[in-house]
Amino acid sequence: MLTERPRRLRENEAVRRLVRETRLSADSLIFPFFVREGNGVREDIPSLPGLTRYSPDTLPEGIEKALRAGVGRFLLFGIPARKDAEGSGAWAEGGVVQRAIRETRRRFPEALLISDVCLCEYTSHGHCGLVAGDRVDNDRTLPLIARTALSQAEAGADLVAPSDMMDGRVAAIRELLDRNGRETVPIMSYAVKYASAFYGPFREAADSAPGFGNRKGYQMDWHNLREAVREAKLDVREGADILIVKPAMGYLDVVSKVAETVEIPVAAYSVSGEYAMIRAAAEKGLLDCHAAMCESAAGVFRAGADILISYFAPELAAAIDKGDLG
Repeated sequence: MLTERPRRLRENEAVRRLVRETRLSADSLIFPFFVREGNGVREDIPSLPGLTRYSPDTLPEGIEKALRAGVGRFLLFGIPARKDAEGSGAWAEGGVVQRAIRETRRRFPEALLISDVCLCEYTSHGHCGLVAGDRVDNDRTLPLIARTALSQAEAGADLVAPSDMMDGRVAAIRELLDRNGRETVPIMSYAVKYASAFYGPFREAADSAPGFGNRKGYQMDWHNLREAVREAKLDVREGADILIVKPAMGYLDVVSKVAETVEIPVAAYSVSGEYAMIRAAAEKGLLDCHAAMCESAAGVFRAGADILISYFAPELAAAIDKGDLG
């Protein structure tokens, strides 16, 4: 007599939800925003259909919509009016992200604000650090990355998220934050960030493409897994509180391995190219956007991620509320 029939747990929808192994919460979602210098800015982003660039004064409108959708955690990227070789707008007290944080904090004190810490949007050459000839100077960049993180924390960021991939930047940030009385500000480090082809739409949205060469000298080779584990362990030792693996969809093995290795929370960043692919395929009638969005998000959490950074975050929160993902 056949007694093992797994399908018994699939026949009834209520039972399927009862025994669901991977459950998502809107509390685990982070929604990125692009903030452009200026006033009254509300720009559609051609490379990311459905998303909007705001200025610091209009960003609270986007935050309010997301809060109503059930998302309360936000990652901010800045687009300055002027760029220079050092990326000085990144740490300016009146910088675009600093202003956006203050304005949003004033309007929505309950919002959790995470600031991206990098120089690529602010440098005239588009690289994530200072350049010396045709290469990025890692060690000379570290004080500027730390200075940027401190400036954002002083503006009111709840977490700082260094994405530059300079060696030693987590330790440099932690030391400067602690020395300036910001020891309670956590660091959410892009510990495992691959030199991926899937960043194209982001670079258009943030105006951050490198002016020469590429970023393979400091971002990771997408062939490597053991290197990801080494990078993750290094960032933990330097004082990171949360780690990010980026991208997500093609790197679920990396998410899984990192989550098994470290004892701190792991976030996966479902990047702009992943979002744009699903949107484009749905527009052509090749797949169901809602179903594909839900399936890919569940895969990220099933792989072991604790947090998902996604441009679909408000729609995912609605899906969770409906029970499609919860």
